[in-house]
Amino acid sequence: MAKQFDSLSDQLTGFIARQHIFFTATAAPTGRVNISPRPTTCLKVLGPNDIAYLDRTGSGNETAAHLRQLNRMTIMFCAVDGPPNILRLYGRGEILPRGGEAYHALLASAFDGDEPNGARQIVRMDIEMAQTSCGYGVPLFDYQGERASIDNWTNAKTEEELEAYRREKNAVGIDGFPSGMFKGR
Repeated sequence: MAKQFDSLSDQLTGFIARQHIFFTATAAPTGRVNISPRPTTCLKVLGPNDIAYLDRTGSGNETAAHLRQLNRMTIMFCAVDGPPNILRLYGRGEILPRGGEAYHALLASAFDGDEPNGARQIVRMDIEMAQTSCGYGVPLFDYQGERASIDNWTNAKTEEELEAYRREKNAVGIDGFPSGMFKGR
């Protein structure tokens, strides 16, 4: 049932475009494995082996902390409506810190320069392998829309308040690994 590919085909890219959610998984050599849900509205397929998503301020920053330790990463999409399918992307991830040259270049070229309030970094992944599987066990769900929660939360804060929150909650991961957001931490 599972099929493996060296890169994303037009068919796989189309499948990604039809999804509303994806999950990122990372792990350092020790400590906890992290899995985070993300909306596909922040994701861009940059090429057959290149994908990126604009990451917003959250309650933790495990992905960044893990990628600094060990840059392996998996991204998973699963069809919750329509024909069953699961797509996993395996590869190497990197963090493009907000304010850096690479961040601004990719923000301009892939995200039309649109930086939502609360943006903290771009996560970019070099895809080494894509794998599909049946998805027969994934339940059906009805998509109702995007939540306004993160917009409401970030829009209620000043840039200084967001920076203070990031310093408190995003500087290190739950296992104590630095996220790289701040020098010296």
